[in-house]
Amino acid sequence: MKQLTKAEEDIMQVLWDLGEANVASIIDELPNPKPAYNTVSTIVRILESKEFVDYRREGRGHIYFPIIAKADYSNQSINKLVDGYFKGSFKSMVSFFVKENDVNINELEAILKEINKETKS
Repeated sequence: MKQLTKAEEDIMQVLWDLGEANVASIIDELPNPKPAYNTVSTIVRILESKEFVDYRREGRGHIYFPIIAKADYSNQSINKLVDGYFKGSFKSMVSFFVKENDVNINELEAILKEINKETKS
C-alpha cells in the first residue's frame, strides 16, 4: 500500500468520516483556509490513481468513496513507523511515547484495561 501525503490524508479522513462525498462536500469538511476546488479535485484523482478511492457518476458529477479501510491504512502506517524508527519493536515504541509524553501510571492502567477488554472480545 502506498503512503499518502498530508494533503491526501486530509482528504481521506473526510471520506472515511463521511463514507462518500462529492468534491464540494469534501471542501466543506476541511478546515479554513479552504483549498481551491481544483486542488481538491486533483488530490481526489491522485487518490483514485493510488487506488484509495473510487467513484460513481451522479448527474454531471462524481461521488467519491474510500476503497481502503481506515483501519488498514492506520495499521500499515503504524507498522512502517515501528519498523523505521523503532527497529520493529512495538515495546520500544510504547516505551518511547510513555517517556516522551509523561504518561502517568493511571493512564497506563487505563490503556492496559482497554487492551484487555479488546483481547477478550
